[in-house]
Amino acid sequence: MTDGDQTDAVVEPGEGADVVGRLVRAAPGLMRLAATSGWHVFEWTVRTSAGTGREIVQALASGHLPLQTVQDMATDLRNIGRQALGIPSTEVEVLHKVRVKPAGLTAEELRAKGAALLYRSADVWFTEDVHPAYERILGEMAPDEARILRFLANEGPQPSIDVRTGRPLGIGSELIAGGLSMVGLRSGVRDLDRTNAYQNNLFRLGLIWFSREEVDPVRYQVVEVQPDVAAALKRAGRMAKIVRRSIHLTPFGVDFCAVCLPPRDDHFRP
Repeated sequence: MTDGDQTDAVVEPGEGADVVGRLVRAAPGLMRLAATSGWHVFEWTVRTSAGTGREIVQALASGHLPLQTVQDMATDLRNIGRQALGIPSTEVEVLHKVRVKPAGLTAEELRAKGAALLYRSADVWFTEDVHPAYERILGEMAPDEARILRFLANEGPQPSIDVRTGRPLGIGSELIAGGLSMVGLRSGVRDLDRTNAYQNNLFRLGLIWFSREEVDPVRYQVVEVQPDVAAALKRAGRMAKIVRRSIHLTPFGVDFCAVCLPPRDDHFRP
């Protein structure tokens, strides 16, 4: 059998031989690519290793934060590495522009802000018209919640009840429905079913609180005949128990309403 016959016998099985043949033909190009990439990586290593330590020392001497300095240097080294491997410079620029800043403030920055607050508190000439949190709070409120706040500011504390299952001595009593009131109905919210959710958010923001104290007992009679209360009493069973509570503005909420929510006869008419 000749050399040519041996070649034909190897190729004859089909696709496996075709793949091997293509790899053999591509070998020179692959070797050139590996050599070029290796040279770029070697050149990048030599060029950057000499200057990296010096740049970090200079940045720290200039007063930059250590963590931020190392993070910036690591990002720059990655960009140089991409360039050494042949990634287009435009892509490196885009990656540099979209560098993500660590979320939140560092401990040093928080201490600086705290020191600034203490300094302003000791300055007898410094005045602050409104609380700095008011702007953020307005952005975290629904329109219906503003109506609830203004209603509480105008009408004062409102009766609220919890419906619980009845147990001897109250041991093992289960809450069936809590915070039932007429606040949503009387304040004119559009989405009445979300009244409790609105009140929970206002409580989270520190604007209202749920007190264990009662208001005028006569005012609970209207609340206790509302359909949602009747449904809760039915679910609680024969020994259902009503616990009377109340909903108030916090002192913070009172000031917030005075500053941010106009009274009924000023600027806004529902």
